[in-house]
Order: sequence, then structure tokens, then C-alpha cells
Amino acid sequence: MSLEALYQEIILDHSRARNGSGLPPQDTIDATGESHQLNPVCGDEITVRVTVQSKAVQSLRWQGSGCAISMASASMLHELATTLSARDLQARVDAFRQMLRSRGTTQGDPELLGDAASLEGVSRYPARVKCAMLAWVAAEGALEQITPAMDTGNGAAAPDAGGENEAMTRLIAPTKG
Repeated sequence: MSLEALYQEIILDHSRARNGSGLPPQDTIDATGESHQLNPVCGDEITVRVTVQSKAVQSLRWQGSGCAISMASASMLHELATTLSARDLQARVDAFRQMLRSRGTTQGDPELLGDAASLEGVSRYPARVKCAMLAWVAAEGALEQITPAMDTGNGAAAPDAGGENEAMTRLIAPTKG
């Protein structure tokens, strides 16, 4: 089995499994941020809720609908995020963004990105990059709500529930402060 075929199988497995899908009632004890993002080009949409306690991600849950790439990417993000520090999760979002905007010149690091490294081939298809980034941008927005004072390295303000346009701009290149 070729590496490309293996990556396709990983993506399809995550698309079917939808790990982390479903938004339970919010826990009012822990810090929680939530961000809803929409890709107006294809109609994919997702809401990501991140719960942080003692600077560590306790939970990353999501609810959404869309293509196999966007749903697989959300599932992969869920598996990767739990127990990371908020800073480490942001570092992975940044690495994932860099991989996807490289147009195939940057390989995904499985040690850093887990199964999400299998999405590196998406970088050669600009229209699909937004699908793969959707959950990651939503997670970034949710983190920014929880940790507004934390320097996330992108200087962007947290998008509100209606901030899809700002978030879609950040899919390819984060804004700089």
C-alpha cells in the first residue's frame, strides 16, 4: 500500500468515525471557548468548543457538517488536542496552517500533528485547504476566547460567532498585529 493510499484510508476512517463529534452541555466550572465557522464556498460548517483547566486542554468537542476532508480534519484535531497545553495546541494549529499553505512543499510531521499530517496532500488543492482548516480555525477562535491575554503568535482578535469572514481570511494566512 502506497503512502498516499494509506493517507486516504486514514482520512476516510476519521470522516466516518467523527471522533469528538457532539457538543455536550457546557461545564461552567472550567474555562470554555466556542467558535462557529462557515466555509461559504462549499457550505461546510463547524462549531468547536474547547475547555481548558490549569492551562491544559481538557476537552475539544465539535459539531458540524461538510465534506469528508473537513469532518476528518475535525476528528483528527479532537484526537490531538486533549491534554495539550493551550500554547501547544496553538503551536500545532500554526504548524498545520503552515503545512497546508505550502502547496506541497512542507511535509506534515506525524510527531507534531498526529493523523492530521495525512492531510498534507490537500495543500496542493487550494479550494480544499479551507475545508481542512475549518475546525482548526474554529479551535483557534475558541482558544482566543479563553486565553485573550495569551500571546498566540498571530495577533488576531477572536472571531465572534458571526466572524466567518475574518476567520476565512485567516485560513491561509493569519493576520499580524
